[in-house]
Amino acid sequence: MKTTVQTLIDAPIAMVWQAWTTPSHICQWNFAANSWCCPSAEIDLREGGTFSYRMEARDGSMGFDFGGTITHLFPGSALSFLMEDGREVQVTMRQTGEGVLLEEIFDNEDQHTAEQQREGWQAILNNFRQHVESLRS
Repeated sequence: MKTTVQTLIDAPIAMVWQAWTTPSHICQWNFAANSWCCPSAEIDLREGGTFSYRMEARDGSMGFDFGGTITHLFPGSALSFLMEDGREVQVTMRQTGEGVLLEEIFDNEDQHTAEQQREGWQAILNNFRQHVESLRS
């Protein structure tokens, strides 16, 4: 089963792309709740390149690595990747009259309900939108 999440960002698409693909930016937004953080991020932005993001509870009680391999890359507008567990993710960015529509379509995993996964991924996108829009101030 696949799930789709999206957000509309009031920023130029070049800024959105840069914030999505630059490790220093990724560390600022890549977590679903304020009790979590992303202390490190690495990305080799090319087809066949890998990425690894560390996600941790701020209190140090737990953490995990989120990583995979980039399978398709369309600089400035889209990328797809295969997560380490074999699930596929597609990310697209499209300029609209109201901003950049960012959409993620991902394969669900078996440990959490589809709704829990949608809520978690959407929360991360909401953090991303807030981060990018704060760069404009």
